[in-house]
Amino acid sequence: MSKVRYPAKYSALGLIKHGLMKGDWPQVWRHHELKPSYDVVIVGAGVHGLATAYYLAKNHGITNVAILDKGYVGGGGSGRNTSIVRSNYLTPEGVRFYDRSVKLYEGLSADLNFNIMFSQMGHLTLAHNDSSLRTMRWRAEVNKLEGIDSDVIGPDEIKKLVPYMDTSENTRYPIVGALYHPPGGTVRHDAVNWGYARGADIRGCEIHQQTEVQSIETADGRVVAVDTNRGRIATRTVVNCTAGWASLINVMVGLKMPLVTHPLQAAVTEPVKKFLNAVVVSGSLHVYVSQTDRGELVFGASTDPYASYSMRGSLEFTEELAGHVLELMPGIAKMRLLRQWAGLCDMTPDFSPIMGITPVEGFLVDIGWGTYGFKAGPVSGESMAQLIATGTTPENIKAFDLARFPEGRLVGEKGAAAVGH
Repeated sequence: MSKVRYPAKYSALGLIKHGLMKGDWPQVWRHHELKPSYDVVIVGAGVHGLATAYYLAKNHGITNVAILDKGYVGGGGSGRNTSIVRSNYLTPEGVRFYDRSVKLYEGLSADLNFNIMFSQMGHLTLAHNDSSLRTMRWRAEVNKLEGIDSDVIGPDEIKKLVPYMDTSENTRYPIVGALYHPPGGTVRHDAVNWGYARGADIRGCEIHQQTEVQSIETADGRVVAVDTNRGRIATRTVVNCTAGWASLINVMVGLKMPLVTHPLQAAVTEPVKKFLNAVVVSGSLHVYVSQTDRGELVFGASTDPYASYSMRGSLEFTEELAGHVLELMPGIAKMRLLRQWAGLCDMTPDFSPIMGITPVEGFLVDIGWGTYGFKAGPVSGESMAQLIATGTTPENIKAFDLARFPEGRLVGEKGAAAVGH
């Protein structure tokens, strides 16, 4: 494992010194001309692509890597999510996988020498009926068997954690319990993207923004080159890390996968004094909410019911979201909504990702993340880097291979992923 000494300009003293001096701030990552060939080409400069490049360089010494993005760093799903991190999933495979990501997030600020603002405030998944409560108990037991801190709590304990929550029996959707997951929380998504980008750049990987992949060349069943709007790149390894647009990249090598792209909308309010000390999720009401360090409430819901590549917000979403949030916390009725946005989610039949090798040699995928890809960024990058470097699929992603669909080995996470975020 290589060690890198970060330049003095990135130290606390360096930042203070530069802040008192005139002049432009140095670029966090550099601009490069495309080389004619790379050992690895990663499509997508979001958290998954950047983390893969970072761990390739850090853990395996592979630095002749190009990360290509048709836009800019973190401009896709990695900059449009609600940045919730948790590991209280339903299947043992999912629980183990996401727990590794939580562990990586816990040490990521120190690892990257970049404050990612990870706040483990706790995560509450509410149950409004007996059926939901049974699912919460099921998840809690699976979590405990895997060593994850999760438990089912009652309305009185919920009220202590979130005093502004209406836990009375006189509501339309009474709260009968919740799955409480203390290690869950939120992270600053831009900081994670920038930290990984800087770490990959310092270790020798190249980030190419405004570089659109137009086609992928194959010969005798394997990848040989990538054609972009800036020229052709010879390579024997291409990694598809393009959330939302994964199908468009797959078809360039003649592959079709069980993915359907849906928009996912979110919104944010004006900042107020901090009062919400946990992430609150209600699958029955299709809503989740958290509060940032600056005081804004960040809301989200389930994916839009139609397949689309549109990233425009809708009034229908805003009205439904506001109504459901007020059913949980009627006291915030006078808060003003500042803006809303949407991202794209590639949904699979079993709500689990597709990771690993494909029938086209040298073409690897890290896709199909649905509504829960950002929380998996660190472990996905670590695992994909190991696969590329060793040629062997890591144990923690074997269950997510493409072959599970024709073989009937689905990893059903709908009970913990649909609006669980």
